[in-house]
Amino acid sequence: MTTTPGGRRRRNPSGARTGPPRWWTLLGGDRVAVCAAVVLTLVLLTALLGPLLIGDRAIRQDLDASLRPPSLDHGFFGLLGTDVLGRSVLARLIEAAGTTLSVAVPAVLCSLVVGSAVGMWAGYHGGRRESVAMRVADVILSFPSLLLAVVVLYVFEPSVANLVLILAIARVPIYLRTARAESAEIRSRLFVDAARTFGTRSGATIMRHILPIVLPTLLTVATLDFCFVMLTESSLSFLGIGIQPPEVSWGLMVAQGRQYLQTAWWIAVLPGVAIVMTTVSATILAAWARLATDPAQRWRLTLPRGRRRRPATTGEGTP
Repeated sequence: MTTTPGGRRRRNPSGARTGPPRWWTLLGGDRVAVCAAVVLTLVLLTALLGPLLIGDRAIRQDLDASLRPPSLDHGFFGLLGTDVLGRSVLARLIEAAGTTLSVAVPAVLCSLVVGSAVGMWAGYHGGRRESVAMRVADVILSFPSLLLAVVVLYVFEPSVANLVLILAIARVPIYLRTARAESAEIRSRLFVDAARTFGTRSGATIMRHILPIVLPTLLTVATLDFCFVMLTESSLSFLGIGIQPPEVSWGLMVAQGRQYLQTAWWIAVLPGVAIVMTTVSATILAAWARLATDPAQRWRLTLPRGRRRRPATTGEGTP
């Protein structure tokens, strides 16, 4: 192996200088992370391409096919059964994947961009700007995000746009506090002082010197926050104030199928399984990404799988 535990480059015996391993090499060495990445990729492709393939099958009703159990006897779209109106559960799962991601992904991206920008700006400058930014974050955090979403969506019309807006605002403080803490620590380092000495503007210093260091942590937080936002959207749809019919989301499917749990379990259970698989996969991939993007911890991914959780031995100074 040519990478030291600290992430520094090491010369090969031939004298050639090599860098750290590529991210796909590290990913290929972790079977659990590979499975998580495959699941998330399938969910994303399903959300993007699925609606083009199923047409109107997600809303097409056939009362003669009401509550059919999962079976191949009625074609591919009957593989996961039908609901009380005879609609294909498989087609509705595919349609719901796009709706769920259309809420979770924009909400996370908006909160990530806004919270990170304000947090790095406040942490770099400090003083009154930092105090004002932190007090605003404290005010937003003082309201539970789910309760805030319930109140706002009860007053205004429940829609995808309103869901994205309220969830993004509720999650901004998470990124703001993280970026502020990282920037406040980095601003005292020598390379930042050198940039100030040469007259580099604050915006350029933040973009060139602070953002590359803070970004891995922010992306890890965003991956975990994606799980929270998706579960929040599912909870709101389950309560009836999130996604509204005729649109469909995984949470709404669980709500619509709960009264048929004893007679047609597949209507509510299968969307619940989709939610669990997606959130667990995102959590696993976030843990892997945190190690892969940290030069001081990346070496752990290069160890044989059986040694990764083994405590370090003493005496030789090697892990």
